[in-house]
Amino acid sequence: MKKLKLDIIGLSYSQTQSGAYALVLGEVTGRRRLPIIIGGFEAQAIAIEIEKMTPSRPLTHDLFKAFAEAYKISIKEIIIYNLVDGIFYSKLICTDGKKDLEIDARTSDAIALAVRFECPIYTYEFILASAGIVIEGNDFVFLDNIEPVEESKTAVQNFSSLSPEELQSKLQEALNEEAYEKAAKIRDELNKRKTS
Repeated sequence: MKKLKLDIIGLSYSQTQSGAYALVLGEVTGRRRLPIIIGGFEAQAIAIEIEKMTPSRPLTHDLFKAFAEAYKISIKEIIIYNLVDGIFYSKLICTDGKKDLEIDARTSDAIALAVRFECPIYTYEFILASAGIVIEGNDFVFLDNIEPVEESKTAVQNFSSLSPEELQSKLQEALNEEAYEKAAKIRDELNKRKTS
């Protein structure tokens, strides 16, 4: 399968899951975005490295990098290789210069390591097709079969009480704020109404 290269586009606090963050990856050669919900610790680990901040003591991902480098091991690339029930699966492609080895990793940890090792992040077409958001012009168009993010009943009830016009307005607000997770929920509510 052909790999598609991704860049980190943004990281923001999740509006629907307390203590969680939305990490947005973007297709390098296209207009699709891949939002991934990650934990606070991993979001901090990614943000600290992107901002080139130096914590007073090494974080777990910094320790992993120091350990790997001490034994002359590097990470060549990260691959987000599967998506099952809304959970992304990733692997590290590591090398000691003689032999390559694949190591399974949580996607958030894999990306925290990718920014430290300055290695590329890849995924496959079927993942972008099923969980991606496409940007056309200045508007976002959601792919029909995006996997829904876990949501609280309150969030669904709030959207279900709005009119289609109000939903369109909320959708535009969410897109303007780059709140992709919220926009996906509104899009799902609009699609549900179209099929009813």
